[in-house]
Amino acid sequence: MPKVGMEEVRRRQLINATIRTIHELGYEKVTLSRVARTAGISPGLVPHYFRDKQGLLAATMRHIAEELRMELSRHLADAHGPRERLHAILNANFAARCFTPEIVSAWLAFWGQAHSDPNLTRMQRLLRRRLRSNLARPLRALVPDTDAHRIALGLSVFIDGLSLRHALGEEGLDRDRAHAFARDYLETQLANAPHRAEETHDAQPA
Repeated sequence: MPKVGMEEVRRRQLINATIRTIHELGYEKVTLSRVARTAGISPGLVPHYFRDKQGLLAATMRHIAEELRMELSRHLADAHGPRERLHAILNANFAARCFTPEIVSAWLAFWGQAHSDPNLTRMQRLLRRRLRSNLARPLRALVPDTDAHRIALGLSVFIDGLSLRHALGEEGLDRDRAHAFARDYLETQLANAPHRAEETHDAQPA
């Protein structure tokens, strides 16, 4: 009989090993047996936790997305007013624990595989919508709805683009600079958009 809680421990070990292997070797060279060896687990045990490589990638991305969600909740807890909430969202997306080279490499692999795997496509669509919704909610307290949706879309694309270029090794684009670029984009868009009279009111939590 396996120890209570051991399955979750093994799954976490395999997910962490997947993130590491993707970063070191690239997704194409990831195999279940290689991930198992990196995790220090017998390759024969892997099918007990994950059916195939795509299933392992999906579980890895769900784990990363949950880590980001928890980081976002932590930052939003200290935010007061819509503008602070917007910057809290950026702070979470570019937080040290969520924007490591290993994590960004995993995101890159996820984007690359999403177009050919319906499960990953659905997950990617959900995550895109969640980010846009989180951004649009406080934006609507600051600017008209059409501008709020436009800025939310632009900023979400900007965040993804910065992550992609960082993962591809863009010279001079470290985490702090990527974060600064996103802040500058947000503030420039807010400065150029008409403001609502009630812009000092807070938005409801996501």
